[in-house]
Amino acid sequence: MNLPTDKMLARKDGAIGWMTFNNPERHNAFSFEMRLAILEILEDFEKDDAIRVIVMHGAGNKSFVSGADISQFDAMRATPEQQAEYERVSQAVQARYATLQKPLIAMIRGYCLGGGLQTALAADLRIASEDSQFGIPAGRLGIAYSWPNVAKLVEIVGPSTAKHILFTAKRFPATDALAMGLVNQVVPADELEKTVAELANTIAGNAPLSLFAAKRAIDELVKDPAVRDEAGARAAGARAMASDDFKEGRKAFLEKRKPVWKGR
Repeated sequence: MNLPTDKMLARKDGAIGWMTFNNPERHNAFSFEMRLAILEILEDFEKDDAIRVIVMHGAGNKSFVSGADISQFDAMRATPEQQAEYERVSQAVQARYATLQKPLIAMIRGYCLGGGLQTALAADLRIASEDSQFGIPAGRLGIAYSWPNVAKLVEIVGPSTAKHILFTAKRFPATDALAMGLVNQVVPADELEKTVAELANTIAGNAPLSLFAAKRAIDELVKDPAVRDEAGARAAGARAMASDDFKEGRKAFLEKRKPVWKGR
């Protein structure tokens, strides 16, 4: 890939696509160019049938993502037209996360605050190191957290815990984040990458169409019934049940061997 910045990295390791936020000198804050690169990386991983799971993480050991790179604001958001374009790309990134068909894991070490936590919540699963910290400092900055971001937070942790996070604007240790439901698992820092790689490979060993059907069904179920696409979720399930992979799964079970998935 010919990415628009070296502040985003992409590599493929077997069935896993690794996306790295590579701006450690600014705690992996997002620049405009990084957002454009994220769109390219996710699109490439989505189209590559060999990639079954995507992992996103921050470079270094101090931060997952710290939010937007405010050093660009004067240059990139000086006019109404620039602001509109900046918001368009930012929303496109969030929409791409939301429509991603492959499982997405956030591997979190260090600070995961504000926009960083927003990014992590876009993942299907979140695995954190014991030295991670979580929070949304909007209340200390006079910022009203946006409706979509509040909705996502409430979806994951529930209304009472979401209020605790937003009202206090505190930083919470990884153990509290686990208790709140912000993350799925907490491990020692030196075991983080190994744990995530093992998890990703376990998921990648399952049938792609089954994974997509499960992801689609769950994502639709948490939506308001008025906008829920139940028909689309049912269609994804029907596709899996009518696939060659379903036949292969049954055959492999009877033959007591590992199935060879084709994704069709």
